Amino acid sequence: MTIRVLLADDQALLRGTFRLLIDSCADMEVVGEAANGQEAVDLARTHRPDIVLMDIRMPGTDGLAATATICDDPGLAGTRVLVLTMFETDEYVAKALRVGASGFLGKYVTTDALLAGIRTVAAGEALLSPAATRALITRFLTA
Repeated sequence: MTIRVLLADDQALLRGTFRLLIDSCADMEVVGEAANGQEAVDLARTHRPDIVLMDIRMPGTDGLAATATICDDPGLAGTRVLVLTMFETDEYVAKALRVGASGFLGKYVTTDALLAGIRTVAAGEALLSPAATRALITRFLTA
């Protein structure tokens, strides 16, 4: 089975790099690229990917709003969102999980960890980076 991935990031260079990495795997393919959240929603509805690799901060509709729309759409029930961001704050982690994201990774991850994360989320599992886990624990303990 090939994992179909939609890339959503406002930086074209990063999208291109992610495309090269993902398309180099025999079990994955990139089916589209979005530069903002609304494009991600539109392309998800068109291509029905298994995974949307979603940045949070993008112009117009941000990644959190796009994640909420994708996760609330019954037609996209088979699509999971893996957030990939520079901002692993407790607020972003909690919001992403509340709106339906299946995973949360920082952009500093290794290529192997990113690919493993995509496979993990595509298999129906949840995934949090160590920094995201720490942020949630800190938030929980101070609440």
